[in-house]
Amino acid sequence: MATHALEELISFLEGLPEPRILMDADYRIMAANAAYHREFGGGDVLVGRRCYEVSHHFQVPCDQAGESCPLRRSLESAESQTVLHLHHTPRGEEHVLVETAPVRDENGKVAYFVETMHTLRQASTRPVAQGLVGRSPAFMGMLERVLRVAKSNASVLLLGETGTGKELIAHAIHEASDRAERPFVAVDCAGMTETLFEAELFGYEKGAFTGATYRKAGLVEVAAGGTLFLDEIGELPLALQVKLLRLLETGTYRRVGGLEWLPADFRLVCATHRNLKEMVRNEVFRRDLYFRINAFPIHVPALHERPEDIPLLAESLLARVDRRSGRRFTPAALSWLAGRRFTGNIRELRNLIERASLLADAERLDVGHVRAGADDDDEDMAALPGDKDFRISSPVSLNELERRYLAWVTANWQGGHDELSMTLGVSGRTLYRKLPKG
Repeated sequence: MATHALEELISFLEGLPEPRILMDADYRIMAANAAYHREFGGGDVLVGRRCYEVSHHFQVPCDQAGESCPLRRSLESAESQTVLHLHHTPRGEEHVLVETAPVRDENGKVAYFVETMHTLRQASTRPVAQGLVGRSPAFMGMLERVLRVAKSNASVLLLGETGTGKELIAHAIHEASDRAERPFVAVDCAGMTETLFEAELFGYEKGAFTGATYRKAGLVEVAAGGTLFLDEIGELPLALQVKLLRLLETGTYRRVGGLEWLPADFRLVCATHRNLKEMVRNEVFRRDLYFRINAFPIHVPALHERPEDIPLLAESLLARVDRRSGRRFTPAALSWLAGRRFTGNIRELRNLIERASLLADAERLDVGHVRAGADDDDEDMAALPGDKDFRISSPVSLNELERRYLAWVTANWQGGHDELSMTLGVSGRTLYRKLPKG
């Protein structure tokens, strides 16, 4: 690239509001605009240094240190590449979306690369009083998918165990979208009756039924221009699934007691801890609705998939639930929490920490405090159901273990056969074959 063309490019970058740097193929920073100096420079000299030294404090390129390197990927593909990184800043490490674009010379050959940085406000790598926190690979993978889908209008399905924070993820998708200035409306689908579902979702006209003394806007109307979050979508009965499908297919709805069809304008995010694929196979969830809501699935990792985040989550949750500000955990307490299996995930961790904060008088919460906050039967719950009829005192065969577990679960299950098969993750036919006879 000619010298004057390079100077023009550097001058152009300087006037852009986003933090940007210009690099060569050897990772060397050739220019950094004012926004980059302000956000990431910290007053240090940047030109002449390599990008990975500045962004990660590495001595080798990202791809040689176990990270995904956007420059390397862009160099190999000759196309723009986007990667979510943990980037060093004057404020500490932050989640930064890095977009690397190749710059070609007058002969069409890739000569330089421009990197654009977008610091995320939806997640933190440090203890914070609200929002998402995490830095583990599982969390980073989920967050990158959140960011990739956020700017689109694609329907998102959040899949994961109970208590993993799916509503927080839905909030993050909304806040990172172009609809962030419009409402975020959450609907809990569990326990919805047909009458309640229609009245809540679509609203009703004055006089539509006894007690309807005024017109009420439904949540679809309230969410206009924003995001509609349907939590526990797997709990929605078949009759209501039909009504939801009609709304999604036509983009219109009628208030209860109304005649006029009204347009709907919302971005749909759904969440469930159920195995919807299995529910579709068992014909308790509509196949057409499943494909409507599952345009972009995101797995929300359980705590056992991101154990390295537990100390960070614990510090954040303590700041959220403790009535006395500024208290911290001892390293021993954090180590004990990190080694524990939380079957209830973040919700269980929060409960334990809130109990510990109420039981502790000291300024530092130690192992004794968090142990005291744990349920007496937590250790049993973490391994096998803690029922007197289901105790394992010595090794048994897997067939015997399955037989005894099924005997226990059928004796204690309060729901129907189909619900039990979905909970166990097997088909109704498989469950029937396995159940003890007589």
